[in-house]
Amino acid sequence: MLQYKNIQWVVQRNLTSEDIISTIKKACQRINVACYDMDIIPFSGRLPDFPKDKRTIFYGSTTTMSLVYQDEKYKEGLFFNDQTFSIENYLEQWKEYMLNFGAQVITIGQLSTLHYDSEKLLFIRPDADSKSFSGAVKRFDEIDHWLEQIKTSEDMDLTKDTKIILAEPYHIKSEWRLWLVEGKVVAASQYRENFKLKKEQGCPQSVIDFAELRCKTYQLHDVFVMDIGLCGDALYIIECGCLNSAGFYDADINRIVDSVTDYFSRSVTSNS
Repeated sequence: MLQYKNIQWVVQRNLTSEDIISTIKKACQRINVACYDMDIIPFSGRLPDFPKDKRTIFYGSTTTMSLVYQDEKYKEGLFFNDQTFSIENYLEQWKEYMLNFGAQVITIGQLSTLHYDSEKLLFIRPDADSKSFSGAVKRFDEIDHWLEQIKTSEDMDLTKDTKIILAEPYHIKSEWRLWLVEGKVVAASQYRENFKLKKEQGCPQSVIDFAELRCKTYQLHDVFVMDIGLCGDALYIIECGCLNSAGFYDADINRIVDSVTDYFSRSVTSNS
């Protein structure tokens, strides 16, 4: 395990369950990698103190990852790019393999220029990976009021220029999250079936093959997660996300920690 002597994981303690933290620490211990936890102070706008003598892989909330991303010294341990992690980019790259292919990419300010029947049901979600609000199906005449409630109740930084996705709602039979490292699936978990939470480790081979084939046409990042859904009889990409802040559901955390640590070790060594 000598190649990992300069690598560590740092996990956000507040907002991450004790079971997940314990599992990540045990996974790190298996490969002789240090693992520390830290608390993010709300609204502080800075990362707290943590051991800084090793190259660091981070895991935590999107707020924490935003702080890491702003720090040139530590962002190497964040597998993310704000220019490419967006639904608009996925639609452009993967086209008809996206569940919401044909969706409108507009700004909040442009909502008032649209004309739909008031009862029209639409799926709305953020374009960015920031998780500024959760996607939801709403009647067209509810959307403006709903967004205002989100901005007020959750103190979200939504402006008239914030990009959003408007799409047709679909019935998704099953949904899986896959963890990809260098274009290969290293772990997977089902997380929903017929809109109800269902956590189950693994996924069908056809889902793995679908994800890896999409990476051959466009690889978003060397390390990321991809959510795939079964709609009708076909598989589609629902969205992708930053692995550093993606929920694990029932995935094999050992395999994720092993694969990501190995990739990171090779990556920082080659860039040193």
